[in-house]
Amino acid sequence: MKKLEVGDKVRFLNTIGGGIVKGFQSKQIVIIEDEHGFDVPVLISECVVIEPSDSKKFSESLDQEVEEEIATIETEDPIIDTPSASVQETLEGEKITTCLAFLPTDIKNFSKTSFECFFINDSNYYLFINYMSRENNSWTSRYNGLVEPGTQIFIEEFDKNDLNNMEQVCVQFVAFKHNKQFRFKNPISVEFRIDTVKFYKLHSFGDNDYFDDDALMYYITRNDVPEREILISQSDIQQAIQEKEATDRRPRKKVITKNTKNQIIEIDLHINQLLDTTAGMTNAEMLDYQLSKFHETMEQNIKRKGQKIVFIHGKGDGILKSSILKELRNKYKRCYVQDASFQEYGYGATMVTIK
Repeated sequence: MKKLEVGDKVRFLNTIGGGIVKGFQSKQIVIIEDEHGFDVPVLISECVVIEPSDSKKFSESLDQEVEEEIATIETEDPIIDTPSASVQETLEGEKITTCLAFLPTDIKNFSKTSFECFFINDSNYYLFINYMSRENNSWTSRYNGLVEPGTQIFIEEFDKNDLNNMEQVCVQFVAFKHNKQFRFKNPISVEFRIDTVKFYKLHSFGDNDYFDDDALMYYITRNDVPEREILISQSDIQQAIQEKEATDRRPRKKVITKNTKNQIIEIDLHINQLLDTTAGMTNAEMLDYQLSKFHETMEQNIKRKGQKIVFIHGKGDGILKSSILKELRNKYKRCYVQDASFQEYGYGATMVTIK
């Protein structure tokens, strides 16, 4: 294979398109100017030279197979951001898992090595991402672009001198699919702190699911759930102290119950009725806490035949209600389930009768 040089005209090996070599981002990444004038980073291994900078000399030695493939590409209508035909969707890929991976470029000379950063999209969705770093109160975009389903892309190469500018980073993305229906996904914005000390310790880099080489992994989402790391500032500490003092002056909120004999037990599962604060909790953690209160109530009353329990979950987006109904079907099959009185609770409550 001919070594790529600036000015070479190339086509992409596994997807439609190509362009002119503008320069090199790293040993593995070449910058291609496509037909629309955009600079696109591409793996060198994914490029095939179809016309070198000295095109007249090279054109006489083109293989017949390459000529036929070029003719096929030229007859097709140009499409911007065309999804790869080889994308194979999986059931697990409907929930988005994403992460940043950092790998040393020369692990045998770890004290002087630079590092490469990759973004992994482990899902069936296209992601338009923006990767930023924070310095003082300003943000700098380090990379932005489109990431195809089930792929990993090179973001940047940096050395240890750059680490001071990378302690606080943020990854944002919007998910979608090309030319097909898909489930709506909320836009994601996750800010977290990178422990720069780990880049000086070889054992910080270990086995992972995405690379043969050892890597330092920072997850952004796991199965649709954003990773959350609390970045504590002095103002955050002061606010926490004030909230603690206010909490000490008022009684802690309890689950609302009416547990008199022959009366209906009411359990309010709104999270603000269960906890004083949800700071630092993900939506999944809050849902788990609500379901634990549901199970606790059911186990306390499961032997009280005829007992009626109203779980107040609200309308919302229906996730809590659906989760409760699923648990009732799977674990409490003998109980009778119905919507609670509309006049008393509206559409936001479910009544369970112990049988």
